[in-house]
Amino acid sequence: MIFQRSLQRELAYTAGAVFMVLLTIMLTTMLIRIIGSAAVGKADPRDILVLIGLTMVGYLAVMLIVTLFVSILVVLTRWYRDSEMVVWQASGLSLTALLRPLAVFSAPLVLLIAFCSLVAWPWASNQQSKISARFQQRDDVAMIAPGQFSESASNQRVFFVEKLSANAQRVQNVFVTSTENGKLFVVVSQQGSIETHPNGDRFIVLENGRRYDGEPGHPDFRIVEFKRYGVKIEDKPTVNTTTSRGTATMDLIHNPTRANLGELAWRLGLPLTGVTLMLLAIPLAYQNPRRGRTINMVFAVLIYLTYSNLQNLMQNWIDQGKVPFSIGVIALHVMVAIIALLMLWRRVRNRPFFSLNFRRGG
Repeated sequence: MIFQRSLQRELAYTAGAVFMVLLTIMLTTMLIRIIGSAAVGKADPRDILVLIGLTMVGYLAVMLIVTLFVSILVVLTRWYRDSEMVVWQASGLSLTALLRPLAVFSAPLVLLIAFCSLVAWPWASNQQSKISARFQQRDDVAMIAPGQFSESASNQRVFFVEKLSANAQRVQNVFVTSTENGKLFVVVSQQGSIETHPNGDRFIVLENGRRYDGEPGHPDFRIVEFKRYGVKIEDKPTVNTTTSRGTATMDLIHNPTRANLGELAWRLGLPLTGVTLMLLAIPLAYQNPRRGRTINMVFAVLIYLTYSNLQNLMQNWIDQGKVPFSIGVIALHVMVAIIALLMLWRRVRNRPFFSLNFRRGG
């Protein structure tokens, strides 16, 4: 009982430290990526913090799986290295006795992983899709930034505004160029405003300016001076950008298309991955004094990456109809669980994972 409490306490401390390291790495990576997207105009700078938070919620299940696997591996490896595992076994406890305290430690994390994969992940993905769609469907006025050249969403207009009022209703020193039917149109104005008519139509009204239009390479350009020049702002149609990633789990079940079943298999596989990796961590933590101290960690990383890639491959096979859903959702995890139990059984019997028998020649 003392050993089990000590193990659970050390696992909790280690898991907290591992999770904070993963959170810091993920937060830094997402911050750089999202700020880079905002810098090139692919995301609204005002949504940076929201996007970072949603991204962290989306990756929370994966971070918890890695935290569970690494924390068990680190603690048990230290026990082998510091001969605490020898004391454990000398007290009459075998490696199978580790299953109960590890299960008690892992159960809340597995439940949290299940909640994140089945509820938090689709919600965060749906919110990200809505924010991205809202940014992509903004009108040309919303894309204008003072002191910068801004291209319209249709790639037919380029705007330049020197100054913009605080309420974004008045502009000064405006330059607009557009191409229509092979003709080039250039409008220069001292100031302008945004007007909304009672029927809801919006117009950009430029004042005291000139308009130049003609075909490039031909001298017959026309110059028109105006006091007021209005351009209607076309509203963009709302596009449904919801994908399987952002679909609620119950909706995936009620609409069992191939894509939805593949996404459902991936979500259900995350908590199963946590359970199988917990079993794998016990035999992988074995520390041989003759080997390097990091070799088991290298094996663990390779196993996790292979496991994750196989899970994504299984999802793609379900999407393509190559594997039935009932088999694809459990086959990989059952196979890994059998391998983990086999490795644990050989470690309990103090046998190597792999043995080669060479026949001596006469």
